[in-house]
Amino acid sequence: METLKERLLMEQERMERIMEKAKGRLRNAPEGTLRLSSCRKTVQYYHCLPGGEKNGTYIPKEQMELVRSLAQKSYDEKVMRLAGKRLAQLRKLTKDYEDDEIAQVYQREHPQRQKLLDPVEPTWEQKIEQWSAKEYQGKEFQEGTGVILTQQGERVRSKSEKILADYFYQKNIPYKYEKPLNLKGFGMVYPDFTFLSRKTEQEIYWEHDGKMDDPVYARNAVRKIQAYEENGIYPGERLILTFETEKTVLDIRMVKRLVERYLL
Repeated sequence: METLKERLLMEQERMERIMEKAKGRLRNAPEGTLRLSSCRKTVQYYHCLPGGEKNGTYIPKEQMELVRSLAQKSYDEKVMRLAGKRLAQLRKLTKDYEDDEIAQVYQREHPQRQKLLDPVEPTWEQKIEQWSAKEYQGKEFQEGTGVILTQQGERVRSKSEKILADYFYQKNIPYKYEKPLNLKGFGMVYPDFTFLSRKTEQEIYWEHDGKMDDPVYARNAVRKIQAYEENGIYPGERLILTFETEKTVLDIRMVKRLVERYLL
C-alpha cells in the first residue's frame, strides 16, 4: 500500500495528465462559446462570438458537430481551471512534505537529548519493538518430523520457509513465524510469516504454498486464500503469496521483488 506522499504524487501526476489532455483538445477548439435555450420542450443552440450578437447566432441541426465542439470546449476549460488549482496545491504540499517528518524531529535530536524526551507518538523503532515483544503460541510440530533451523535458530517446517526466514533475517525485517490468526467463517490459521507494515502499521501476512501440484493441498490452499479475502485481507494488499510445485521451485528473485514492494 502507498504512503500518503506516494498517493499525493500519484494524484499530482494524474492532474498533470488531465491538464495536458484538456490543453491539447483546447488547441483545436472553435472560437466563442455555446448558449443553450429551451423552447417548447426543445433545445436550441447559439454560437456566441466576441463582438457578435448579444445572444449569439442560431446553430442549425446540420451543424451539431460545432455544438459538440463548443460544449466540449466549455467542459475542458472548467477542467483546466480546477485541475490547475489542485495541481498548484499538490505541488506546494509535496515540495517539502515527508511521511515521517514528525518522527524526524525526534530522530534529529542528539542521542543524549532523546533520553530526556517523550515523543508525541512512538517512533517506528519503538513500535516494531513493542510489536516484536508481544508473545504468542505458534503451531506445534508433530513428533518425528524433521528439524529445520533458520540462521537465527528458529524451527520451520520446510527448506523453502528456511530460505524465506533467512532472507528476512539478512534484510533485518522483523517477522513472526506461524503467529495465529482467526479468520471468521474459517477458523484459526497460522500464516507462515507475519510482518508489521511500516507504511500502514497493519499486519501483513505471507503464505507460502509449496505443494500446489497436490490436488488436495491445492484445494485447501485456495479455500484458505478465499477465507483471507472474506475477512478483508486481499492478495497484493495485506496478503503476500508464493507458490511451488515439484518442478517449479521458490524463486528468490521474486521474493526480493515482493519484499521491496510490500515490506521495505
